[in-house]
Amino acid sequence: MSVSTNPSARGRQAAAAPARRVRRLSGRDKVVLGMMVGVPTLIQLVLVWIPTLMSIGLSFTRWNGLELTDIKPAGVENYQFIAQDYPPFWPAMQHNVLWLAFLALVATPLGLLLAVLLDQNIRGTRIYQSIFFAPVMLSLALIGIIWQLFYNRDSGLLNFLLGTAGTPQAVDWFGDSSVNIWAALFAATWRHAGYVMILYLAGLKGVDPTLREAAQIDGANAVQTFFRVIFPAMRPVNVIIIVITVIESLRAFDIVYVINRGTNGLELISALVIQNLVGEGQVIGIGSALAVILLVISLIPITFYLSRAFGKDKEA
Repeated sequence: MSVSTNPSARGRQAAAAPARRVRRLSGRDKVVLGMMVGVPTLIQLVLVWIPTLMSIGLSFTRWNGLELTDIKPAGVENYQFIAQDYPPFWPAMQHNVLWLAFLALVATPLGLLLAVLLDQNIRGTRIYQSIFFAPVMLSLALIGIIWQLFYNRDSGLLNFLLGTAGTPQAVDWFGDSSVNIWAALFAATWRHAGYVMILYLAGLKGVDPTLREAAQIDGANAVQTFFRVIFPAMRPVNVIIIVITVIESLRAFDIVYVINRGTNGLELISALVIQNLVGEGQVIGIGSALAVILLVISLIPITFYLSRAFGKDKEA
């Protein structure tokens, strides 16, 4: 058997070799690939986009939710009613802004502080992480129930510690409209801080150790090293946490609904949506308009921030 020693022939064989490894998708592969793409897309359409488009359409109608033939066009009347003649709307807007400010200025920095402390390799750090992360694994509805026991006027732990349990001086933390929003915010902080802590811990573990060493060589102290070197290096984590904080503040619902169905000082837009869409007095058009308002408010800050963040990354 002769072996070709022609270099050009060997080059053509080598060039042709990778081409022989290319295999076209079989019919089975195409079916599997189609299901992998099609099934999630179908679920997304059915559970997210179709209901969203239906809500937008229903927000311009009057409907009691009983017969499809009762749907009547209403134009922008629902939005005008919400803005001008619906008393809970503007308090709910204020409470949502307060919720965002509290999570951003209290809960998120608290989670960052816990992450920095637990990143110091102190004894029992795994145990502390589990303790602080435990509320994240609980639903907000269950957290509302737990904090109801803590805030109970007659037998709650807080009034017991204050020495006012069972007395006329006891504070009705969830019943008093002047304080219940703050009580609910502290309950939400208990969960949000643990979530932020885990995200920042992951970010701190991913920071290049040489950055700390370089800062120490330059004479920076621990605080300067963190805020001028470490924190900016966690920019992707910061973006995620900002987005999560905005979303959490806008979709807050479970805690206030468990407490008093989002009334008497705990009005939130999400609670108003449910109040109008569910129950005997349901007004589908008003509830859908509130849902659309919540959707628009949610999209504007998130889209704006992400576009700026990724735009700066491309410029860099």
